[in-house]
Amino acid sequence: MAQLLPCDSEGVCMVCKQKPLETETLVCRTCITPWHVPCLPIVPTTILDWECSDCSLPVDINHVADVPTPPIAGDLVSAIRAIENDTSLTDEEKAKKRQELVGGSSKTTAEPNSRRSNNGLPDLFDGSVNCSFCMQLPDRPVTTPCQHNFCLKCFEKWIKQGKRTCANCRAAIPAKMASNPRINSQMAAGIRMAKLARLQGAGGSSVPKVYHTVDNDERPDTAFTTERAKKTGKANACSGKIFVTIPKDHFGPISAENDPTRNRGVLVGDTWEDRMECRQWGAHFPHVAGIAGQSTHGAQSVALSGGYVDDEDHGEWFLYTGSGGRDLSGNKRTNKNQSFDQQFENMNEALRLSCRKGYPVRVVRSHKEKRSSYAPEEGVRYDGVYRIEKCWRKIGIQGHKVCRYLFVRCDNEAAPWASDFSGDRPRPLPIIEELKDAVDVTERKGDPSWDFDEEKGCWLWKKPPPLSKKPVNTVDPIDGSKIKVVKPKAKKASFKIKDRLLKEFGCNICRKVLASPITTPCAHNFCKACLEGAFSGQSYIRNRTTQSGRSLRTQKNIMKCPTCSIDIADYLQNPQVNREMMGMIESLQRKAEQMEESSEESSARSEEPSDKSDENRKSGEETEVPKPCDSSEKVSEETEENDVDPPEKRRKGADGKAVVNAEEHTDEAVVENK
Repeated sequence: MAQLLPCDSEGVCMVCKQKPLETETLVCRTCITPWHVPCLPIVPTTILDWECSDCSLPVDINHVADVPTPPIAGDLVSAIRAIENDTSLTDEEKAKKRQELVGGSSKTTAEPNSRRSNNGLPDLFDGSVNCSFCMQLPDRPVTTPCQHNFCLKCFEKWIKQGKRTCANCRAAIPAKMASNPRINSQMAAGIRMAKLARLQGAGGSSVPKVYHTVDNDERPDTAFTTERAKKTGKANACSGKIFVTIPKDHFGPISAENDPTRNRGVLVGDTWEDRMECRQWGAHFPHVAGIAGQSTHGAQSVALSGGYVDDEDHGEWFLYTGSGGRDLSGNKRTNKNQSFDQQFENMNEALRLSCRKGYPVRVVRSHKEKRSSYAPEEGVRYDGVYRIEKCWRKIGIQGHKVCRYLFVRCDNEAAPWASDFSGDRPRPLPIIEELKDAVDVTERKGDPSWDFDEEKGCWLWKKPPPLSKKPVNTVDPIDGSKIKVVKPKAKKASFKIKDRLLKEFGCNICRKVLASPITTPCAHNFCKACLEGAFSGQSYIRNRTTQSGRSLRTQKNIMKCPTCSIDIADYLQNPQVNREMMGMIESLQRKAEQMEESSEESSARSEEPSDKSDENRKSGEETEVPKPCDSSEKVSEETEENDVDPPEKRRKGADGKAVVNAEEHTDEAVVENK
C-alpha cells in the first residue's frame, strides 16, 4: 500500500526524501499542507480547491453532536466545516456544537467528574474550581481580577514565562499582582471545609495530634537547674511537681480539698523562693508572664513584679498595667521601653472579661517590685484574691497608650500587712485622677460573680464559677500519694457548615456571608454591593484648578481597599463576580440544609421507643436492689424512660414515701478523693 505522507516543514517530501520543484507541489486548501504530486497515489484532476485525503472524507451532519472524539483528523475538519456551513444554526449553537465535537458532550463528561474524588474531596467540587494548569483543586489559591483561580506555583510559573494575561480569559493581570501575588485565604478555607465535610460524611477523622508530655509523678519535688544551664539561677530550670488538684484555669482561692499533700490549701502570706516554686502550688502558673488567663475565658491570676513603670501599688487596691506594646523582634527577650500602643487583646482582653464578669483574680507579689511598700523582701508571696472594678486605656509615662486595671482586694483572709485578723469588707472605690483623660473605659454593669454575702459575712460565689477547659490534677484512687493529670471529657465537636460559613466566608464590611462575592487584587473578598457602596459617590479622576481659574492636569483618585492600604481604583471600574466562590458557597449552604434535615430525621427516630428498650425496662423493674434494708420496707427499682443518667434506686418506706438513692458513678475527668 502506497504511503500518504506530505512534505515536512522544510519542504522535503516524506516519501521520496527529495525537495520537489514548485511546479510539482500541490497545497491543500483546508490544512494548507504541501504535497509532492508524483508521490500521490491518485493524480488530482484539478489544481484549484484541491483537498488532501485527510480533509476530504465525508461526514454525517445530523450526528455531529453524537460523535465524542473523531478518530481521524479528516472527520474532525469536515465536521467543523459542516457546522460552519449549516445556516439553520446561530453563532452560539455553532460554537456549542464545535465545543462538543472537540471535547466530547458535556453530559457524558459530567458523570465521571461527579463520581471522581480529587484527593478525597467531596462531590460539591466537580472540577469548576480546579486550576487550569494542573487540573487539580488550587493549592494556595490565587484569584486574578477576572475571578479565575490558580495554584500559587502554577501562577508563578506562568508569570516567569513572561505572560501577563489570564490563562482562561486572556484578561490583563496587574503588574503589582504579577510581582507579588496574594493567596486568597477564604478560598483556601472553603477547600478545607470541603475536606472536613468529606471526612465527617465518611465517618473518618483527621490525623490525631501527638502530644509530648511528662507525667506529674515523674517530675521532681522541687525545681532545679540543669548542668547545661549557662546562666545562674534557674534560667533552664526543670519544672517540679504540681501539688494541688486544680486545673490551670481555676478561678478563686485554692481550698484545702484541692491540697492533698498538706490538706490546708494555699493561704494568704504563703511565700516561695521563686516563681517556679509558686507555680507548683497553683497560685500563679506562668513562671515568666505576669498574667495567667485566656481571652475567651477570663484571667485567673496576676503577678506584681515591677515590669511596668506605670504600676501603682496601694495594698488593698492597685493600678495594674496590661501586657504588650514592646518591641521583642530579633533575639530580644525583654525590653522595658514602650514602642507602640497596647490594645485590649489576648491577656489584656482576659483581664477585661474578668472585670465584666466579676471573677476573683489571685494576686502574687514579687520582691522585684522595688517601688512598692507592700512587696515582700525576698521571694514570691500570695496576697489573696482581688476583683477588677474598672479598666481603661490612657497615655502612659513613656508616651504610648497602655491598658490600665483597678484591682480591689476582696478576700476572706486578712492581708499580710494588716494588723487585724478579719478579712476584707466592701469598700468604696478610690478616686482615680487619670480616668479624666482615659478612653475605652469598661465598667461592670451586672452583679459580680464573686461578691460579699451579708448574711454569711464572707466573700463567696454568687454565680456558678466558669467550667474548666484544661486538664485537672486528681488524686490516684489506688495510691493516695500520687497525683495524676486527667483531661476533661471532651464532647465530639459536630461539623456545622452553617456556623462556619459566616466565619470562613464572611464579608469584611457587612460581616455576613458573602453575596455575589468579588475578590480584589490584594486577595480580600467582599460582597459586590458592599464594596460598591463603600466607594459610591467617589469619582475615579479628580479635576484640579488654580486660584486664578486655570485648569491643571487631572489626577487619579486613590481608593484604598477597606481591609488594607492597596489602591484598587483600577479594579473598581469593572469588578467581576467570583462565580467559582459563589458556587462553592451555594453548594455548602445546600449541604448544610441537607445535614440539618438528616439530623432532624435521626433525632425523631431516636425518640421513638423500641421493643428492646421496653423489654429492658420491664426486666429492670423486676430486679431487686442488692442493698440491706428493714423488713418493713419494700424495695423495688424503677427506671425513668429515656433517662441518660445512671438508674436511680427508689425504696418505698412504710409511710409510702419514695426514698431515692442515686447510683454512685465516676466521670473520666473527675476522680473522687477517698
